[in-house]
Amino acid sequence: MAQGNQAAGESLVWFITGCSTGFGRDLARHVLARGYRAVVTARKPDDLQEFSGSSQALVLKLDVTDNAQIDAAVKAAHDRFGCIDVLVNNAGIGYFGAVEESEEDQVRRMFDVNVFGLGRMTQAVLPGMRQRRSGSIVNIASLAGISPFPGLGYYCATKFAVEGLSGSLALEVEPLGIKVIVVEPSGFRTDWAGRSANESPLIIDDYAATSGAKREQLRAYSGKQPGDPVRAVKAIVDAVSSPNPPRHLLLGNAAFDVSTARLESLLKELRAGEAVARAADFPK
Repeated sequence: MAQGNQAAGESLVWFITGCSTGFGRDLARHVLARGYRAVVTARKPDDLQEFSGSSQALVLKLDVTDNAQIDAAVKAAHDRFGCIDVLVNNAGIGYFGAVEESEEDQVRRMFDVNVFGLGRMTQAVLPGMRQRRSGSIVNIASLAGISPFPGLGYYCATKFAVEGLSGSLALEVEPLGIKVIVVEPSGFRTDWAGRSANESPLIIDDYAATSGAKREQLRAYSGKQPGDPVRAVKAIVDAVSSPNPPRHLLLGNAAFDVSTARLESLLKELRAGEAVARAADFPK
């Protein structure tokens, strides 16, 4: 559990990236309503005017691909509130396209935001958390970081990377009193499949039944997903506040059903290859 200023009777300080829409905005609203303090960030601060009148909120311009902005934002948070108790790496973008169709510049941009931006934010916040031996880092991944989908190959790759990074990070920082929670949502009514996701202009007919069908499904699904962002952010705050936060927080029926089916299928496949795996070592 993040403690930080709570030990001194003050409210936790949350630092949230990507607050212009979706989970980030709803999470900022929720933590402020709960009486916490929040550093509310976005690439365009004009999108955050609803928070500017709150004495508990610090609104900052932040592009997580800009190291100078990251350092400045973390310093501003410490100058205003004294510490950062909870970092929520929420900023992220999507991209639709079969692997063969995908544009390298768009893929690199997505990795810069979803993976390297997350990593750099984490590096910037960890020194303060290590010094206090307290804090929580919440990384927003996806069901697509557990189960692959056609038409989302490179997006899945970024979220699989977040899963791997988060797992290693947890092993490194939990002995220092810092908790890591990786959040895996399924379909929620955010703008992820809307303006937040570009798509490849290249269409290869051979992928119409796989990548093409998935892209059409996601676009048509936007705004109709079963997931409620307000319920989701409450679950995130409750997880951070719990005495024993989970390392993995699945959100949504599909997140639970698809991920558990994926893991069961993978386990079956691995066990079928057990003899081959064991035969690859030097004989004892």
